[in-house]
Amino acid sequence: MNMSAAMSMDMSNTAVSPAELRDPHAYSNGYQLGTGLYALDGPRLHLADEMRFGGFRMNRLEQLFQEGEDITVFDGQAWYGSSYNTLVVKVDGEIKDGSLEDSSVEAFWSHAVASFWDAQIGLSVDNGDGPTRNWIAAGFQGIAPYWFEIGVTAYVGEDSRTALNLEAEYDLLLTQKWLLQPRLEMNFYGKEDAARGIGSGLSDTSLGLRLHYLINQQLRPYIGIEKLRKYGKTADFGRSESGVSETSWIAGLRFWF
Repeated sequence: MNMSAAMSMDMSNTAVSPAELRDPHAYSNGYQLGTGLYALDGPRLHLADEMRFGGFRMNRLEQLFQEGEDITVFDGQAWYGSSYNTLVVKVDGEIKDGSLEDSSVEAFWSHAVASFWDAQIGLSVDNGDGPTRNWIAAGFQGIAPYWFEIGVTAYVGEDSRTALNLEAEYDLLLTQKWLLQPRLEMNFYGKEDAARGIGSGLSDTSLGLRLHYLINQQLRPYIGIEKLRKYGKTADFGRSESGVSETSWIAGLRFWF
């Protein structure tokens, strides 16, 4: 008997219906996890997707050295939840001359929609220089092909205000200990907000390059350079304050636990 005939006879003897092929419980004889003849006493083994995880990552804790003034920048996020649904809290801001210049606090429900990608929806509050602004926020966060870390968040606020934030960064490994990280951030606004020095359209871009040293996977000091540029009406507001374009030298720390 040839091989194909043997396989045909074997399949004919063990044929199952299409419904059974699609049913993950079709071959369990009615038993569920933790029940049956061979179930162990005591607490059962939990799989990873049933567990809850939490952590905190400080993406950027850095000092910006500019002509005439120094600024401390912080950007971090904490999370708690399962592999599919997570509570994410993001904080970022600037401290200038010992006082909080600008800050943003965001709370998201984050849901995994694809490999390496989460959809997020929640609330955001902007504080600091000028009146407080409250937003409903929604967007995506994840890793694009070739390991680009991408974040896109859209905002809808009071008085028909809208905004869009785009962030992208990439870790280029130079050696086992050194990596170079280009980073780009862009902000767009649907309408002018003179009280906070913001114009409509493309408001500002920030392009930076940071050289990290990996003490270990959880601790990375770095140095770098960053250029901030303001556009349109935002640039007009900036001319009377900090200027339209600024270049800063950076010393910072990135860590997580």
